[in-house]
Amino acid sequence: MDSAEQLAGARRVKELLIAPLERRGLAKPVSLTRAQYEAMVEDLCERLAYMSPQSLAALEEQVAAAPAGKDKDRLPIANMILEWAAQIQPPEDSASPLMRAVFSHALGLGAIAEGWGPELLADLRKNRRWPTPFVVKGLREAGAEALRRLTILEERMATGREQPPEALRWRELRKMAEAKCRDIAALARHEGAA
Repeated sequence: MDSAEQLAGARRVKELLIAPLERRGLAKPVSLTRAQYEAMVEDLCERLAYMSPQSLAALEEQVAAAPAGKDKDRLPIANMILEWAAQIQPPEDSASPLMRAVFSHALGLGAIAEGWGPELLADLRKNRRWPTPFVVKGLREAGAEALRRLTILEERMATGREQPPEALRWRELRKMAEAKCRDIAALARHEGAA
């Protein structure tokens, strides 16, 4: 998602999610100041810019059905709304600022170069957090095992030996994941240069 799409998406979130909820009478959470509320709304708009109008309408309906506060007249906190949004329409890999940051960082670039990028990508998809050193160690080990398996498979293919369809499918999925990692890194590089 380029910056123009991001800006248009953020406006769409404001128009299709935030404004209708406020028109319904949902007010800022009591625990937030006006400035904190405005910052929360701006952050929500940026994070949910990837969502389609249909998904935003569904999210608006879900948020309106689960208001917060003692009198059930408050907007839920951003984390709750983001959780519901991810259930309705999970963000694409390229839309995740975390994935772009990881794959433009030395950690992600090293993972791509060393061949454990798919393991890093899978971890980011699952956990949505920057991997700890302990996690990185496990991802490197899993990547080394996958590379060993891939090497054996390709050596067998090179000699003309027939391979099981599931092994060929695994190889294809791995190659697609490797390409996805490179694409995310390139997108992050392109945005950083802009």
